[in-house]
Amino acid sequence: MELSIRDLIPEDLPAAVSIYADAVNNGTASYEIVAPDLAEMTGRYEALRSKGYPYLAAVDEKGALAGYAYASAFRTRPAYRWLVEDSIYIHPSARGRGVGKALLTELLFRCEALGFRQMVAVIGGASEASVAVHRSCGFEAAGRLVGTGFKHARWLDTIFMQKTLGEGTSSLPDLSRYPGTLA
Repeated sequence: MELSIRDLIPEDLPAAVSIYADAVNNGTASYEIVAPDLAEMTGRYEALRSKGYPYLAAVDEKGALAGYAYASAFRTRPAYRWLVEDSIYIHPSARGRGVGKALLTELLFRCEALGFRQMVAVIGGASEASVAVHRSCGFEAAGRLVGTGFKHARWLDTIFMQKTLGEGTSSLPDLSRYPGTLA
C-alpha cells in the first residue's frame, strides 16, 4: 500500500468519523461507548489544531483516508506541558499494512520538533497490535492498569508505553517556550 502522510484537513473528517465509529463500536482502542457524530469530531479536531497539536492523515494511492493520528495533552496541569499522548486509528481494511507505524513515525517527528520531551501511549484493551507498533517505534512499557474499562461485556486493561523525545530529561527545557501553543 502506497501511503502519503499529511496534515488532516476538514474534508477528511467524515472519513475519520467513520474510522473512529468502527473503533468505538467494534473495538477497545477507545473507551467511548457511543461514537461521536461529525459535529462533535469537528469540534475536537478544531480544539487540538487551535492549540498547535499535530493531527495527521494517512492517505492511500486512491486518495482514501487509511488512518489518522494526533497528539494531545496527557493531562492539563502545566507541569505536564512537555508530555503528549498519541492516538492512532486505522481503517479496518488498512490494518496490518504499516499505516499505524507510518503515522506514529511522523507524529513523533512533529512532536519532537515542537519541543515536547516525552510521548505516552495509553493503549485501551491492551491491544497487542498497538503495543507492537509502539514498540517498533521505540516505546517502552511503562505500566498496566487492570480492569480500567468495561466494554463489550468484559473488563479491559490499559497499557501505558512511553518514549523519550529529543533530549528528554537530560537537559532542562526552555521554560519560556511552551511546546505548541498550549496556552
